[in-house]
Amino acid sequence: MPESPYFVVSGGTLITMGPKGVIRDGLLAVEDGIIVDIGRRMELKGKYASYQRIDANGKIVMPGLVNAHTHAAMTLLRGYADDLPLKQWLEKWVWPLERHLTGYEIYVGALLASIESMLSGVTTINTMYHYYPDYNEAKAIFESGLRGAVGHVCFSWRKDFDKQALKALFTEWHGKEGRIRATVDPHAPYTVDPDYLQYLCELAEELEKRYEGVPVALHMHVAETEDEALLVSEAFNVKVESGIIKYLEKLGVLKPRLIAAHCVWLTDEEIEILRRRNVKVVHNPVSNLKLASGVSPIPKLLKAGVTIALGTDGACSNNSLDIFEAIKLTALLHKGVNLDPTLIKAEDAVKMATLNGARALLWEDKLGSLETGKAADFAILNFRKPHLTPLFNELSHLTYAVKSSDVETVAVNGKLILEDGKLKTVDIEKVMDEAEKVKEDLLLKVQAKLAKHSS
Repeated sequence: MPESPYFVVSGGTLITMGPKGVIRDGLLAVEDGIIVDIGRRMELKGKYASYQRIDANGKIVMPGLVNAHTHAAMTLLRGYADDLPLKQWLEKWVWPLERHLTGYEIYVGALLASIESMLSGVTTINTMYHYYPDYNEAKAIFESGLRGAVGHVCFSWRKDFDKQALKALFTEWHGKEGRIRATVDPHAPYTVDPDYLQYLCELAEELEKRYEGVPVALHMHVAETEDEALLVSEAFNVKVESGIIKYLEKLGVLKPRLIAAHCVWLTDEEIEILRRRNVKVVHNPVSNLKLASGVSPIPKLLKAGVTIALGTDGACSNNSLDIFEAIKLTALLHKGVNLDPTLIKAEDAVKMATLNGARALLWEDKLGSLETGKAADFAILNFRKPHLTPLFNELSHLTYAVKSSDVETVAVNGKLILEDGKLKTVDIEKVMDEAEKVKEDLLLKVQAKLAKHSS
């Protein structure tokens, strides 16, 4: 690890995802966590001869990946409730178990998610879960060295608790050391009534004014299943005759700050509304397929000019937090469904997991591409592998051939949190052992409750 905050990454191929495109035999100069120069090594090396050096020869240097929608602590439920439809999965399995979670257990789950993310080249995660002041996802992400947008998930049935949790979350974490931002997270239109949804949207605007200079995103599941409009009507006795997107537009929720996760069931008219309102959509292909929610019309959204980011969703509905898997599946899925091999080009898929992820999180001024003035969040991948040989096109390999295990080094704000495959910030074995213990404790709690009810 460079001891000095002044260092260069030298000799690799830089996938900038910015105006400079792909720079072979490049050099990336970092000062105090910020990229200060980027270009051809032969043109810049003399300028930075005194800087410490990270050798990237034969490797790829790219912006850190952004997981724009997940539930970090749900790593604890990985493999717990597979092969079920969404409504049954949530109401009969996930929510009953989650009621037993404490802040500490959520913290352990988020630590496990942070480890998995770092090992796979992710530098920023956007997570929606339950916030408790003592232990929480923000604490875990911060301690791991990652960058995170952390929300408290809000439901109509616990408004007072939500408001207290949001106040504590923003007070403690929003803008902390430039790495953690708090978000306002209504769970979904069918679990948050219209008045409360409008309140939360207005609250996000108020909080952004209060924390001047630090944007506040609104993060919500939207149009995930075909029957969502019906669920809203039944839950709150309101008319949603023209679809969920028009319903949200009428409530004033569709704003540039909205991160709309899933967006599977959309009409052409609704796609145009999302474009006009500059809503950011997060595609979660693995989760949508596993829960049989459907296939989001991503090619149509792209053609309309909607910003599309990528997410894994939680490890309970995906089973991994591997964004490279999401990149590949995004590129393949829509080709196959639409019988068109030209859809979702490699560069488009990688962009969704980098620059578009930063845009969705309102963080594109600092993240998502390798450019001067941006934070030094990057991943270095070893391309000297049989499955990456020969090399014709780097972006093609990043989309179709790379494995998360090819990631060797990861930096956030210029600090190496993963170096040559070794984590620098978290004890992996200790966290895995603790996660197993937490799992067993959760199962005992559920069994005790069942026994009490049956007696």
